Amino acid sequence: MKKIFRAEDASLDDLAGRRVGIIGYGNLGRPITLNLRDSGLDIILSERDSERQTLARREGFRPVPLPDLVRSADLIFLLLPDELMQTVFLRDISPWLTRGDMLVFASASNIAFGFIEPPPMVDVALLAPRTLGLAVRERYLAERGFFCFLSVHQDASGRAWRSLLALARAVGSLRGDAGGIEISFELEAELDLFMQQAVLPVLQNAIQTAGQVLIDHGYPPEATFIDLYLSGELEDLMRRAGREGLFPALRTMSLTSQYGLFSRLERFQDNRLATLMGLTLEDIRSGAFSRDWAREQLDGYPRLLRMLRKHAELELWDLEQEALDLLYPDRTRDDGAFDVRPRQ
Repeated sequence: MKKIFRAEDASLDDLAGRRVGIIGYGNLGRPITLNLRDSGLDIILSERDSERQTLARREGFRPVPLPDLVRSADLIFLLLPDELMQTVFLRDISPWLTRGDMLVFASASNIAFGFIEPPPMVDVALLAPRTLGLAVRERYLAERGFFCFLSVHQDASGRAWRSLLALARAVGSLRGDAGGIEISFELEAELDLFMQQAVLPVLQNAIQTAGQVLIDHGYPPEATFIDLYLSGELEDLMRRAGREGLFPALRTMSLTSQYGLFSRLERFQDNRLATLMGLTLEDIRSGAFSRDWAREQLDGYPRLLRMLRKHAELELWDLEQEALDLLYPDRTRDDGAFDVRPRQ
């Protein structure tokens, strides 16, 4: 890591007289848009989805066609799903760019793996929050910051870093003891995919296997799922780890818990895990996964749909839903069919 930027490293004066265009009013686009407006910036918005257009109008915005946004904005936030971005960029963004414009991505994937190649006369930067979209807004309203990855891929104007830091401050990332961490586009893309493909599968498999073992041995589903994750205890532990470090957080547990954890840890250590994670990382860094994912999109997501249906049919999830119905009788269940099509 080269540097961590704080609030004192950024000035909103670097955005004076410049209009920020937001492409996409979705899970991340909406929080970023609201935060930037509340920071006093001049915002123009483009959103194609009719429901999100209605929401944006209700919240005080007037969505415009995408070419109009590109022609009138100075800094352009691209907040569409990665799988939509390539086509939209070529058709509706690139033809209207002019010298001095700045493109700001929230995901580095399309640039890192060569799916999008911006013209050399524009700035290209990355502002990637390391939290959920909802938390971007919640933390702004609570006057708390959130960590984000920052990078400049192309500095045609000579002021890309100043503009990027000002945006990071305006969106609320640099507040409190949070900040922006400088990182390359390539590293952001690889780290993001590695978390999705190596860490989360191990976590899901551990929870899924534990749930099945306990239920097979006669433990009630509602008690099983409460103890595994529904209670929020695991979430509380990880939140504390985020503030103090994982080992200090584990040391706050009871002595019984600590002895049980560390005395049985070796039982679950498997040298194959490191090998599998290494293979996964190589797939990511070589671009093999990105090419595979691109083919999947072109084919209409057949493999993804098969995998989702296979995992959805596990009896364990029916038991989980029954436990949730018992714990939260007034909740609304989502029993809709799978729809993996990216929203415009």
